[in-house]
Formats: sequence, structure tokens, C-alpha cells
Amino acid sequence: MRKRSRLRRRPHRHRKRRNPSSSKPRYHNHPHPIVSVIIPAMNESRTIQGAVAEAFAVHPCSEVIVVANGCTDATAALAKAMGARVLEFEAPLGHDVPRRYGAEAAKGDILLFTDGDMVIPAEDLRPYVSAVFHGVDVALNGYPGPRKQRPVHPVVLAKHVLNVMLARPDLGGASLTAVPHALSWRAARAIGLDALGTPPLAQAAAVMLGLDIKAVHTVAVGRMNRKRRRPGSGDDPLTALVAGDHLEAVGLLTDSLGSRGGFPDLNRLRDKLR
Repeated sequence: MRKRSRLRRRPHRHRKRRNPSSSKPRYHNHPHPIVSVIIPAMNESRTIQGAVAEAFAVHPCSEVIVVANGCTDATAALAKAMGARVLEFEAPLGHDVPRRYGAEAAKGDILLFTDGDMVIPAEDLRPYVSAVFHGVDVALNGYPGPRKQRPVHPVVLAKHVLNVMLARPDLGGASLTAVPHALSWRAARAIGLDALGTPPLAQAAAVMLGLDIKAVHTVAVGRMNRKRRRPGSGDDPLTALVAGDHLEAVGLLTDSLGSRGGFPDLNRLRDKLR
């Protein structure tokens, strides 16, 4: 009589799905980080694990901080399972505001900002960290935005115009509005952490403080952003918000340097008209 296979006599075991919150983290934050990677995220369960993994690969002495705000999906749990430190906010904080909260919680000497809605390879993040490590105060993404498109997008125009007004036309469309970018902790503190929630304002402050600002590497984030459907039609509220941010930056400039922002009026005899 043939013996029955041992496999048949074993009781059937049901495999349980791993709960992200109960498994051991894949990575770990360094107790004394040199680099703090700050990742704002709102309902980014599709990309957050990849974004965190690439962030941890940037530097061996790093911490990754995910600012999960207004999430109704598993973004926070997935980020925690990857080993990130997660700051959770029940309500949405608003565009760019999570950067400020991430910076306030950071322990590193270098602050690297990216986003949870895209997975940027570590090799495209390291140049920003390297630039700050070697003395640059603010390392920007050199991506100029789509300039050949007609009409040119208002945000692209605003970035270029602001840099001209700041007497930094060499920066083109490089802006703190776009990730990735990095700042030294010293620069962030000089600019003011509150200002990080309004990137053009922070950029204007950095220029006016005489900080070393350079576009160090280009990542075409415009092609990587996930297209989000917006209800209804008409003007994009985000475009209006970012345009308003740039107007705040212009206001800072004119308040400090006069109504012409430091540009000369040459030999106009305006007083003769009064």
C-alpha cells in the first residue's frame, strides 16, 4: 500500500495578510541625522512607499519625515511601515504648509524637500544634499517649466518674473515652489520656518538676506506630477493660490526696497508734476 504524501496530511494553513502597522519597519531613521527628508503627503498610498524608500537611500545618516495631512487612505500606515516618522494631521494643511511642520520637527543639518505624489530616484535627490553639504545655502531644482507652451502657464511666468525682480535672472524659473530642493538648517532658520509654507516668499527672503542660492540639478517634475481631477471647470484655484504667493514675495521686496523694488527711476522729474 502506497504511503500518503506528507503534504496531504498537513493541515491547511490560511495565509494572513500583513498589516502594515504590525510589521517591522523596512528602514530606520538615524538617531543623529545629517539629512532630514521632508515629504508632504495627502492620499498618496500609490506612491508613498516608493518615495520613502528613495528618501532613505539619499544618505546613510538620514531621517525621513512624512507629513500626512487630510489623508483618508493608508498613506500614514504605509509610511510608518517603511520606517518613516509620520506627523499626522486630520485636516488638510493646505498647499506647501506641511513643509513648515516637517522642518520644525527635523533634526538634520540639511533639509531636503520632496513630495509624496511622485517617486524621485535617490540619484536625483543627492545633488541637492551634496550642494548644501559643500556650502550652498539654498539648492534649487533648475526645472524651468514648460516655456514653449502657448499661452505660458501663469505659474511659470510668475517664477521667472520674480527671479528678475530679485535681480537673479540667472535662476530662470528655478523656485522653492518646485521640489526637490534643499536648505541648510542655518538658512531655514534665517529665512524663518513660517515662510517655508509660502515658497516664493521664502525665496525672496533668502535673496534679500544674501544667502548662496543655486540651481544645482534639474528634475522635470512637471512630467512626474500625478494629474488630479478637479470638479467643475474654470480657473484652477491652485494657480491662483501660487500666483498670490508670488505677490506676497513682491510685497516683501517693495516694502524693503521701495515701490520699484530697487530698480532705478533714472532721471524722471516726477516732483515737477505736482
